[in-house]
Amino acid sequence: MNTFGRVVDEYGPERLWIGSFVTILVVGIGAALAVPRVVWDRFLWRYFWGPVYADAKAASCAVMTPSGPEALTSGCAAAIREGRIVAEPGYTIVSEVGYMLILIFMLVGVYLLLENLEIADDPTLFFAFVPFMLLGGALRTVEDATDRALESGFTPIIEYPLSSLIISPVIYGTVFLLTLATLVAAVWAEKEGYIENYSRATAVTGSVLVVVTLAYLSVVAATTEYSTAYPSVLLVTVGIATALSYGLYRAFDAYKPEINSGTGRIGLLVIWGHAIDGVANVVLADWLDALNVPLTYYPKHPANAFIIATTEALQPANVTALVGTSWPFLVVKLVVASAVVWLFNEEFLDESPRYALLLLVAVTAVGLGPGTRDMLRATFGI
Repeated sequence: MNTFGRVVDEYGPERLWIGSFVTILVVGIGAALAVPRVVWDRFLWRYFWGPVYADAKAASCAVMTPSGPEALTSGCAAAIREGRIVAEPGYTIVSEVGYMLILIFMLVGVYLLLENLEIADDPTLFFAFVPFMLLGGALRTVEDATDRALESGFTPIIEYPLSSLIISPVIYGTVFLLTLATLVAAVWAEKEGYIENYSRATAVTGSVLVVVTLAYLSVVAATTEYSTAYPSVLLVTVGIATALSYGLYRAFDAYKPEINSGTGRIGLLVIWGHAIDGVANVVLADWLDALNVPLTYYPKHPANAFIIATTEALQPANVTALVGTSWPFLVVKLVVASAVVWLFNEEFLDESPRYALLLLVAVTAVGLGPGTRDMLRATFGI
């Protein structure tokens, strides 16, 4: 047996995970205190917390100064030219790689927790988590509404620093903890005999939270000047995404049944979640004028921006005028989601049901969450 295997057997994977978590935390805090200018200002703040701060302040960027961060509504380009430490809302390659590593590490921790609780060994629990994926996008739209409120001179319902909890990517952690707390509470309630099914209770709780959040956004659209409802965006996005995902699902059943054999209807939802993200990006980038929505949005993800820029450079102008430049992003989303579904065969789900469940939830959430946010942001005009 190798050294790592002996260590795992001696201490247990749970203790090793907790020990790793504490070690990373201590080393990170220690490095930030020892060399704050390098570790905090130029790395952690610039790529991770600075973008959240700028977004929470509804600023074009944030600049680190000797007295602390400063939110700017203009002059960002000049600050960059001057060599100042500037953070802009959105993502960079560095931050996306960092968040990916954090996601993988946390998935391992959740897997160990589920193993200890002896729950989630049925992949159909996936359906109970779908409302929470929608909730993440809806809560992110609430934060967008707070930005519009600030810009219009109103006091928002949630202010900084509390608003940072519903800004990407922090919102992923917020919704993750909320989902986990709901699941654990539902498991306890079932064991105590208060409810019959923890999976159903989890789904109902998430659904109620989504309805309440959408009701709030609807009230904002009906009663304020900075938000206007455009239901056509919601109808078009959901309609096209549903048609595309169901069409693919049926086509796989007819011509390549092994793709759907492992996941079944779960695979349909995986593809649908990424179809929502892809269609929402296309609608916001290219179709808002056709829907009479007087808004303009720009991609924040480097991959999306790269695809649009590449399409603009390679696609003939007459074709661009007809179909826009963001459609390849939708194609990539559908292809990648379909490939992921294909990988989850029956053998994998039978041998590692909890691990498969977590991966399916994570894969779907990174599509459905942002897609829901984009869709609702344009639907409520904020």
